[in-house]
Amino acid sequence: MKEAAGNIRWVLRIEGVAILTLSSIAFAHCEASWTLFAILFLVPDFSLIGYLLGSKTGAIAYNITHSLIGPLICIGAGLLSENSLTIAIGLIWSAHIGFDRGLGYGLKYQSGFRYTHLGMIGK
Repeated sequence: MKEAAGNIRWVLRIEGVAILTLSSIAFAHCEASWTLFAILFLVPDFSLIGYLLGSKTGAIAYNITHSLIGPLICIGAGLLSENSLTIAIGLIWSAHIGFDRGLGYGLKYQSGFRYTHLGMIGK
């Protein structure tokens, strides 16, 4: 299993902090409430329930909700439809992903929760 290490790992973590920061700044320019931000910020972590069904299901559920593909589609759809709530939800989602990446929580391997593309959690 290959993982990011050394300087590359730190670059990816800093990139996560940048995603969190820029998503939060963009959200501040939306007309959405910070209460909405606080309520929805941890919603992607409900995917951790998938680990109750095993490592494979847990990793798939986690990776679906912690890849930037979903929030980027959400933001794009919001921009195309001029729907500010959809944009806000995408920005909250991407901020969450940036937060997790900044802490070193990467996309999961099916071998277990602790094994991520950013390295082993707790190591």
